[in-house]
Amino acid sequence: MKFFYSKAFIKQIFLATVIFAMIVLFSIIFLFFYTNQSSKVLVPNLIGYNMDDVDQIIKKAKLRYEVIDSSFFNPDFEKKSVIEQIPQPSQKVKKNRKIYLTINPSGYGNVVLPNLIQLTKRNAESTLLALELEIGEISYEDNIGKDMVLKVLYMDSEINEGHIIPKKSKIDFVLGNGLKK
Repeated sequence: MKFFYSKAFIKQIFLATVIFAMIVLFSIIFLFFYTNQSSKVLVPNLIGYNMDDVDQIIKKAKLRYEVIDSSFFNPDFEKKSVIEQIPQPSQKVKKNRKIYLTINPSGYGNVVLPNLIQLTKRNAESTLLALELEIGEISYEDNIGKDMVLKVLYMDSEINEGHIIPKKSKIDFVLGNGLKK
């Protein structure tokens, strides 16, 4: 027990603690410079830019990019433009960091029009919304079936079941008003 309170033992413990602290400090400093923590760049705002412009902006900022998604068309942005990015703009990142981009696809997908004739307005509208189609103008004509779909129009032409149309298209309805002819 006396050994633990001797000057030699306390001196060795102190020396070991100092050497351990120095090793940890030098390791942290080495890793800081080895991992380029000192060279940070700001992430540019790429949202809304076309892919041709993105290439130049990314190279100028000394970063890299990868397109991770382009499945959902957003009509608020141009075709083949950036609609989302990770990391967000104005964040500081290391040089040569990869920026992940979500791109607006070049067009809408197509859908096959189901049979909407003789459906109620409410059912026809929910079917169109499920297919990512938009409801356009609704007109009425004399028919005993009140709010029943009589005709389906696309670009002022009557279309039938099985017609292929682009998503986000406006579909017009001609409905019955509940009156006999």
